[in-house]
Amino acid sequence: MVNVMGEVAVPGTYSLSSLSTVYHALYRAGGFSDLGSVRNVELVRDGKKISDVDIYDFIINGSPAEDVVLQDGDIIIVPTYEAIAAVRGNVKRPVMYEMKEGETVADLIRFAGGFKGDAYTRNLNLVRRNGREMQVYTVPEQEFSSFRIADGDSLTVGAVLDRYQNRIEIRGAVYRPGAYQLTDATSTVKGLVEVADGLMGDAFLNRVLIYRELPDFTKKVIALDLKNIMNGTSEDVVLQNNDVLYIPSIYDLRDVGTVNISGEVALPGSYDYVENMTIEDLIINAGGLLESASTAKIDVNRRIKDASSTSQSDKIGEMYTFTFKDGYVVDMQEDFVLQPYDYVYVRKSPSYMPQSEVTVSGEVAFPGVYALTERSERISNLVGKAGGVNQWAYIKGARLSRRMNEEEKARMKSTMDVIDSARDSIDVSDLDIEERYSVGIDLMAALANPGSDDDLVLRAGDILYVPQYINTVKITGNVMYPNTVTYSPDMTVGDFVKMAGGY
Repeated sequence: MVNVMGEVAVPGTYSLSSLSTVYHALYRAGGFSDLGSVRNVELVRDGKKISDVDIYDFIINGSPAEDVVLQDGDIIIVPTYEAIAAVRGNVKRPVMYEMKEGETVADLIRFAGGFKGDAYTRNLNLVRRNGREMQVYTVPEQEFSSFRIADGDSLTVGAVLDRYQNRIEIRGAVYRPGAYQLTDATSTVKGLVEVADGLMGDAFLNRVLIYRELPDFTKKVIALDLKNIMNGTSEDVVLQNNDVLYIPSIYDLRDVGTVNISGEVALPGSYDYVENMTIEDLIINAGGLLESASTAKIDVNRRIKDASSTSQSDKIGEMYTFTFKDGYVVDMQEDFVLQPYDYVYVRKSPSYMPQSEVTVSGEVAFPGVYALTERSERISNLVGKAGGVNQWAYIKGARLSRRMNEEEKARMKSTMDVIDSARDSIDVSDLDIEERYSVGIDLMAALANPGSDDDLVLRAGDILYVPQYINTVKITGNVMYPNTVTYSPDMTVGDFVKMAGGY
């Protein structure tokens, strides 16, 4: 039987096994309260204190030396804590820690797992409450082990500055551009170029630039003749910390440009210009011609460039037209190559037309999907392809369903936007707007007079439905006896309503 007293969740007397330790008793008592000290747990036996248990020694160092095995009648006392200090910033475990009397900043940093790699460790800021107001202490590195922590202290560990102490950089036309350490080998322009594996063949040496940061953090540009420095005819220039050496390429100093291709190619778009590029080269880069491409007409548009001109011209471009045969451009001007910013247009063949399908269903001999074979194919042609109507067809009831094209969809969207902006009782989002609509046709007149205005021209996606003749009329809704009755041409609407018992 042991007694657990003081700042625990459930103080009292507990019956434990003979092998239990102080930690087991604290666990049974529900752990520490918010005021409980985890650093000074007292174990009293026969009226004498035989041990002070420091939980930090176990959870930080893994040392079980103070976890004493209990005996019958032992008393465990958890006092209130002496001091709590917070540590924030660039440490590995930034939280609050209980401190014993005499412990220092170094102990607090150790409890927090030590500094992070980006921590500024030259000095730390500590805020303390002195009973009247707050004080700030700057603790230098050499005092970490001697500066004692008090209750309520807050220690902040800052980060290193986002700048370099010994860094220089080289950019542009060298084989290994990037940042380098400022050493004796890289302390001059020539030395830095050699460390960067030397100059590339396209380097422009007559004017290279050094971007230098001044003490007030403004930038200064220094222009050099690198060619004379490298061959020793000019004095080498000493570099400073944070200098950036830029060696331009000859291509950086001129507009290389692009060429564009559009139309019936696999990958239309803009491509980098390459010297002596031909139309064939560009077409290959663009993935080749599509099957819809016209080989009889490939146009090239070229802008007019005259750097010496002093007046405006009415002419803004030149157009060249070529024929493509067996993978090569024929009737080409002699030595014709593309120039920067040329536009190549591959036209669509006027005779190319992808397959377009229409559907006929219902009472025809061969219902199904049929391909349009003429631009102006009509309903009578479609019925003829389907073997004509059969004896059960109700021709007067034939109907045609048509899919909206892009223009019709845009018109419908514009109409819906107008309705929505009117803010009336209609919620446009709730409307069920289909992409198909019905077209009124007179199939009997179309079959009787092929090619007439009644014989409608079909469009891709059309569906023609010829229903079966059914000689009944269905009467539904608010009538006495909704039902279906036999059709008679002599009866009016009122007659049919009466047959359903009236309204």
